[in-house]
Amino acid sequence: MKPVDLFLIEDNPADVVLFWHVLAESGMEVKVHLAMDGQQALQMLTEPHFEPSLIVLDLNLPKIPGLNLLERWTIKTPVVIFSSSIDEREKQRALALGASEFVSKSTDLYEFSESVCGMVRRWALPRG
Repeated sequence: MKPVDLFLIEDNPADVVLFWHVLAESGMEVKVHLAMDGQQALQMLTEPHFEPSLIVLDLNLPKIPGLNLLERWTIKTPVVIFSSSIDEREKQRALALGASEFVSKSTDLYEFSESVCGMVRRWALPRG
């Protein structure tokens, strides 16, 4: 089985390192592609051969915020918002713009790990 291609759009270096660590420890075969801001993400998403299985998107990004990014491209891939935002309006807007799920980032390491592994299992791993 080939690894899952996951596109992580996250500007916080600590969250990126933790995300990678969680996936490395999970035993799941996941290849992570990274964009550190909305503009870089948009450029990668418009590459014709870039087809990730799952996009994990933070809302609070430099250059182009996450919600604006959702507005700017047609979603063919599941998008999970992974954000520390607790604004219910942002959550509803993200879902209305086509996000598959909104997951709140936890400061608890176990909950963070469970969230990361859960979103990959739900949206990127083959069912069977």
